[in-house]
Amino acid sequence: MINVHKSTACRAIRRVSLALSRRLPRSAHLPTEAESAVMKHRFRRASGIPGIVGCIDGTHVRIQAPSDHEYLYVNRKGYHSINVQIACDANYKIFNLVARWPGSTHDARILRESALYQDFEAGRVNGLLLGDSGYPLKHWLMTPIIAPRTEQERRYNTIHTTTRSLVERCIGVLKRRFHCLHGEMRMHPERVCTVIAACTVLHNICVTKRIPLPRQHHQPVPEEGVDPVDHAGHDDVGGRLVRTRIINAL
Repeated sequence: MINVHKSTACRAIRRVSLALSRRLPRSAHLPTEAESAVMKHRFRRASGIPGIVGCIDGTHVRIQAPSDHEYLYVNRKGYHSINVQIACDANYKIFNLVARWPGSTHDARILRESALYQDFEAGRVNGLLLGDSGYPLKHWLMTPIIAPRTEQERRYNTIHTTTRSLVERCIGVLKRRFHCLHGEMRMHPERVCTVIAACTVLHNICVTKRIPLPRQHHQPVPEEGVDPVDHAGHDDVGGRLVRTRIINAL
């Protein structure tokens, strides 16, 4: 389109992507007390569940088969990918991104190895995350009940699913803003991770400045082809107590 050689375009994209990716915090971008209060208010108004500061989910970005450790990048759907962890707030702003794990890695392991996990475990964040059953139940991470037996438990699951769909819509918005995340990215996995980080930085700038989606993509819709999830197990007692209190309150 602009009459430059392909290698020139690749170098430019690489340099810009690296520059943007450095704007991501090296650890979890923890919300301040004021930001947490606003997020809790918005989530509670939408769901009735007190204390929620964000939702978390994983998404796969398709890549071409790498030459090194190719088998590690094959996900459960049988294609090569990077498994990306995303946590967002009620405004679709992504406050935590982990884009470095091959597609075969389980969501629970990515969370366990992340700075976000350490921050919540250490009590540096005052609030709750919502995640699907692919994550372990923690005192700060609420997951759905696998086999609800009472009307209250079924109501909790319905509210949980409806509220947590926000992060699925966030992923959908991200991938629609930057269509390269929809198709197969023909780069080395490390470079793909840099591009994902750059797109996330640009997405957050768009959210902050209220830049709308392109005209044909005004409606934020859930991500297509969401995988079924395996229960992570390893629920802790504190998490069960917190979830029971929420169920009784609802």
